[in-house]
Amino acid sequence: MTAASTLADLISPLTGGELPCHLTAWDGSSAGPDDAPHVRIASPDALRRLLWHPGELGAAQAYVTGEVEVEGDLGDGLREVRRRLTEAGVTSLRPSPPLLAKGARAAKDLGVLGAPPEPPASQARLRGWLHTLGRDRSAISHHYDLSNDFYEAILDEQMAYSCAYVTDDSVDLARDGEHPAYTLEDAQRDKLDLVCRKVGLEARPGMRLVDVGCGWGSLSLHAAREYGAQVLGVTISAQQQAFISKRAAEQGVADRVEIRLQDYREVPETGFDAVTSIEMGEHVGDGNYPTYARALHRLAAPGARVLVQQMSRPGKHPGGGPFIESFIAPDMSMRPLGQTVALLEMGGLEVRDVQALREHYVWTVRTWAQRFRARREQLVALVGEEVCRVWELYLAGGALTFEQGRMGVDQILLARRHDDGPSGLPNCRPTTWSTSKEG
Repeated sequence: MTAASTLADLISPLTGGELPCHLTAWDGSSAGPDDAPHVRIASPDALRRLLWHPGELGAAQAYVTGEVEVEGDLGDGLREVRRRLTEAGVTSLRPSPPLLAKGARAAKDLGVLGAPPEPPASQARLRGWLHTLGRDRSAISHHYDLSNDFYEAILDEQMAYSCAYVTDDSVDLARDGEHPAYTLEDAQRDKLDLVCRKVGLEARPGMRLVDVGCGWGSLSLHAAREYGAQVLGVTISAQQQAFISKRAAEQGVADRVEIRLQDYREVPETGFDAVTSIEMGEHVGDGNYPTYARALHRLAAPGARVLVQQMSRPGKHPGGGPFIESFIAPDMSMRPLGQTVALLEMGGLEVRDVQALREHYVWTVRTWAQRFRARREQLVALVGEEVCRVWELYLAGGALTFEQGRMGVDQILLARRHDDGPSGLPNCRPTTWSTSKEG
């Protein structure tokens, strides 16, 4: 048997009897329908990886090392493979022990049986107990300290690494990407304005805001520059701290923006007029989430508003799946929206408003991917081919996951009530919180 026919014989029991792709193996042999996405297995090491790490992790390792290639657009290929699997009624690609044993015998026959290949250099290697201060710093550093220049090439000019908010009614969130009439910069600015209004920063200049997990400072700098807020931003990424401090000086708001290299659990101040935490709660872990919720409550003054923007994920793989957990965001943990709301309420905060932005994330990730493709040669020079392949898989898979509703993202507006009960919010929900036309 050829390598391709051997692989088809192993895979087809998992995929409903027919391959969802057209395979070409390292020996030049092929198998699978011609009208399916074309996948080339360039090295027998790919099979060894799949034997030692069956399923998503082994496949991801093989892709990022170049042992597996996908012809054409990766996102389109993943979408079509998933469609074919769904039509075949396939819900899991986890091989059974007998099939693994068959795979080992096939690997021996093909002459590729052996020790597991070394993990890719881009795969995370963390040590220590889960969500200790030191391990959390290592987990964040693995992804966010990659290269400021790398992120500047992909993100908007304010460096907002979170879901944007598209307010242009002419944009089709399901199909459009960035275009000259409405750019990523526009959508991220609209998101930052939405957050600032929701926490009430327009009420008066000089309000004290703490931005928990401030990233590259997009919100911290915007709040200080556009709303006159006095901002404390906290991050555990040294590169982010240096980046924001430099930008604050360049933008003339260094006197209003303090960025600390500090864990949210270590912030001593309390009584802030507003608290924000944009896509940071996913990184604190299930066991620490009650601590995180109580920290947000402690930081807020009575009557202050708290805004949490956070991704949600139902079902298994709360960390996003083996690829995300191993290459992108180790130790990340997500849950259904309702569970997050309950945890925040248990922390003493009152939920006042929830706004779903899932489709906006499809557009955001697609736009990041546009910029990535346009600057790929520059990015390879910065971080190398393997890391770029990690990001190609990350962006393609991320867009598809939000598109198909397997993940969501929401803005949760909360309040720390006064002791006598009032939340301090307006009687009516402001129209600028709910409509696409911004005032």
